[in-house]
Amino acid sequence: METRFMRVEGGRIAYDVEGEGPLVLLVPGMLDSRETYRFLRPLLVRAGYRTATMDIRGCGESSAEWDDYSYEAQGRDIVALIRRLEAGPAVLVGNSYSAGSVMCAAAEVPELVAGVVPVASFVPNLPVGAVKKALFALVGRAVVTFPSVWGAYLRTAYPSAPPADFAGYRARSVAALRTRRKAARAYVTATPMSEAWLDRVACPALVVMGTADPDFADPVAVAELQAARMGAPLALVEGAGHYPHAEFPEVLADALLPFLARTHAPV
Repeated sequence: METRFMRVEGGRIAYDVEGEGPLVLLVPGMLDSRETYRFLRPLLVRAGYRTATMDIRGCGESSAEWDDYSYEAQGRDIVALIRRLEAGPAVLVGNSYSAGSVMCAAAEVPELVAGVVPVASFVPNLPVGAVKKALFALVGRAVVTFPSVWGAYLRTAYPSAPPADFAGYRARSVAALRTRRKAARAYVTATPMSEAWLDRVACPALVVMGTADPDFADPVAVAELQAARMGAPLALVEGAGHYPHAEFPEVLADALLPFLARTHAPV
């Protein structure tokens, strides 16, 4: 698929788009690329949706170095892409860090967002103790200095069904970090998104979480907390880790398509 580029203040954002119908925009998490949606995207296209994927700042084929990697900045990139595609309102799917970015986009420009789907989001989260916070910070610094640590993490992030092409995908992810250390440092040291953004999101939401996500001590409890906080339905992907869209794409599509039908029916 052809990579397209959108210039915004500070650099270029890489994206691709396929299909016809209402727009669904898939946004990967930190240190990841839009390739993470390689299995989910065709399922949505076949179901009648125009499906776009984008690389966030500093990752994938987007520009490597930026002055701002914040949730708010990435929310502006999301809005800019919707406008560039002359589409909307769109449903926004954001994994991990980017779950916060799609919330910012929905809060700032509600007329362009029909719904949001946070996948493995950290906001809100259960309280994290001082020891665990220190451990996370240590691992984050190690990822920046030794990209192979990210590769080791990825092995744990697909606990049940790593894709057949996982070895190559993991190798590419680790190699990319070696040339994008500024972005990696920014993401692993970022302050969690304020929950106040959630109060400004008026569109429908669907909370998605893998029941075996290693990033959470109790992923089901975190997901239930988020669903209650947003007044949203919850889709648990049994046995999935931090990337249920790549580990169990068909299961996630089965949960996502009814939500899409409720928010905007295919043409």
